[in-house]
Amino acid sequence: MPRRPGKAAASHLQLVDTLSEWRSHHVLARDGLRLHLREIGNRAGGDLPVICLPGLSRNADDFEVIGRALAETGDRWVIALDSRGRGGSEYDPDWRRYDLQVELDDLFNVIDALGIGRAIFFGTSRGGLLTALTAITRPAVIAASILNDIGPIIEGRGLARIRGYVGKLPRPKSFDEATQVLRQVFGTHFTDMAPEAWARFARRTWKEGPKGLEPRYDPNLMRPLAELDLEKPLPVLWTQFETLAVAPMMVIRGELSDILGEQTAREMVARHPDARLHEVPYQGHAPILEDAPTIEAVRAFVASLG
Repeated sequence: MPRRPGKAAASHLQLVDTLSEWRSHHVLARDGLRLHLREIGNRAGGDLPVICLPGLSRNADDFEVIGRALAETGDRWVIALDSRGRGGSEYDPDWRRYDLQVELDDLFNVIDALGIGRAIFFGTSRGGLLTALTAITRPAVIAASILNDIGPIIEGRGLARIRGYVGKLPRPKSFDEATQVLRQVFGTHFTDMAPEAWARFARRTWKEGPKGLEPRYDPNLMRPLAELDLEKPLPVLWTQFETLAVAPMMVIRGELSDILGEQTAREMVARHPDARLHEVPYQGHAPILEDAPTIEAVRAFVASLG
């Protein structure tokens, strides 16, 4: 008959099980807004923590799969932040504060509250812009950067497409209908996604509300960009992104991306002293970070940092 674990062994098993699951917390922004974050892994582990920053209208759940993969060694702490107006964070009553400088200050508040001195920053789209701004203002905290489909040259046609759907998607009556809406809007940019991946995408995009499904972000997020003239060339940000040369960098690009051009991605790597590029086939902006080759590429990069 097998022996039952003693108290110490049982306690250890419980701790390991707890660390393998995502946990939710809140941190107050400087203006008192409640910011939501999710964490997984060992906060006391010896490996560099990873701070995950989602895209414009996205949320911490986008890092559900890859975050778990990074934390499963047992020695790494992974944090995914919902910026104000997204996911579980409070919506800002003043839409003008959906601004990169305000969100950067929110990020620093979270870093300080968690006592993080150095970390790997993993930013998707707008999260990558926040990563570059962090390198400008607090370069010492950047141990490495992973940029998911964002760079110094943002393609105007892609930004126009994003502006055309954020806050404007039809409100589906069910998650089955939500999945179909996403297929119609993004099907030409994600041409090889399995049905279950579309279903997960839908649940990360909408939530159940008192009147049915509603988006998991404030529809006012796009208002600051409403007056942007996309007929004119967008600002080129090479100076800002070159600040990331302080640490190793990985660039992820979707093969079908209309935000990060292939030439831009390759030039980013060529200009950086220690960078690598990973391209995700059959996916556009932004790669969903669930396919095995991308997960393994990210894990290899993170492991190489020591």
